[in-house]
Amino acid sequence: MVRSARTILIVLGCLSVAACQSPSSASSTLNVDDFVTSTNSPDPAVASASTGKTYRVVRGNNQPDEVLEYDWVANFAMTISFNSNATSKDVDIKFPVTITAATGKVEQASGGIVTPPTGGEVEHYESTILASSGSQITAVGGGVTMQFQVYYDLPSLRREALITETIAFRDNDGKTFSKVATIKVAP
Repeated sequence: MVRSARTILIVLGCLSVAACQSPSSASSTLNVDDFVTSTNSPDPAVASASTGKTYRVVRGNNQPDEVLEYDWVANFAMTISFNSNATSKDVDIKFPVTITAATGKVEQASGGIVTPPTGGEVEHYESTILASSGSQITAVGGGVTMQFQVYYDLPSLRREALITETIAFRDNDGKTFSKVATIKVAP
């Protein structure tokens, strides 16, 4: 009898734990990539030698700062748009959606794989939006095209890189989210 009561308690305990757990299906949750799309042109981007654009390296310890020229400059266009998933009940984006920021990061790469610098070296870069077709997306299917210019200097001294642009949004109800887009720069 004690054994049966213990078995019943174990079974009831397992059932109550299972009832409290929510489904963990990855396909039931939408993420930003499910309703915001981005395309780049050209793909991959092409970098050319940079002239005249500089950055400052602070040396510290009473040593003078260095002013160096960026080695490379890449220009590309990115088009951001929303698909029909944006208005599904799981996402419920309220249009118009405003682009609130665009920030860039450059990492050295080889064969499209990020190769972090070693020995305390760092990548130097500057990402600028040269032009934009607007700052608001008014409906599903609507989009904005931005022209980027990215200057960079890598410890590897090579032109191949991976640029990451993070585009921040705010919808008409104040919901904020961001889209991360990666742009490969050809060797």
